Amino acid sequence: MNFSLTFDISWKVMKDILIKEMEILDFAVGSPRETLKQAFMNGIIDNDEWMRMLRVRNQLAHDYDGTFAAEMFQNIIKVYYPLFEKLKERVAVYYE
Repeated sequence: MNFSLTFDISWKVMKDILIKEMEILDFAVGSPRETLKQAFMNGIIDNDEWMRMLRVRNQLAHDYDGTFAAEMFQNIIKVYYPLFEKLKERVAVYYE
């Protein structure tokens, strides 16, 4: 649950920066996938693991018995959490 929420907030922050700070409007603003692509192209993120994170977040929404969450736990902690931290550092300049 916290992973999905953090992911959703992250892509919406990226969207906000793309629109309000970089004035980029030519992408599907309601789409996490399109936002991630634009964020990558504009240097907000530098890793395609974000697309994998999107797939994981989508699969977790349908993981009713927790099996998939248990399988993904190590990836979330070791791979995705550091990416959230890196994003936090990169976007801080836009919110100071």
